[in-house]
Amino acid sequence: MRIYTRTGDQGETSLVTGERVPKSDLRVEAYGTSDEANAVIGISCSVVDQGLTWSLSERKQFLNCMEKVQRLLFHVGSELSTPKGKEVPWPITQAHVDSIEAAIDQWDEKLPKLEQFILPTGHSTVTHLHHARTIVRRAERLAVGLKGEINPLTLTFLNRVSDLLFVAARYVNTFSAYDEKNFSQDQ
Repeated sequence: MRIYTRTGDQGETSLVTGERVPKSDLRVEAYGTSDEANAVIGISCSVVDQGLTWSLSERKQFLNCMEKVQRLLFHVGSELSTPKGKEVPWPITQAHVDSIEAAIDQWDEKLPKLEQFILPTGHSTVTHLHHARTIVRRAERLAVGLKGEINPLTLTFLNRVSDLLFVAARYVNTFSAYDEKNFSQDQ
């Protein structure tokens, strides 16, 4: 099978149902942005072995969580690329949201209380997580424009994923040489 189809050469693409829409369609923008975040999460995972002092189990837990988020972002893409009234092949569920919240809680309890804004910097894994977080926020803002046409749990899920990426960035930085207090907005 060829990777190129030539069907998008005139600025249109297909939704899950086969319906053709402009590549500038809000749905395409939203699921494309979700895909962009997914790729940046992948970048963050590719550099976890560079200078972090965590145990093998902590590393494995982090990577497993990020892989789960990446897989669920494909579900988000499915939600966003399915027109209103059509069945979503892989819907986002409350269980997905709950699993993200559980990961947030697990990592957050190991972190010092956040008393000020922090700069999105530190270890390279951390900076990529912050980058992914901002892309997820953009995907969420785009998806809000589809409110009423998509599963409301999609918006909830995107919101939680951005929270998770923020907490994950802080968590990963605890295994690096970076001190969060040195990167506060107060400086």
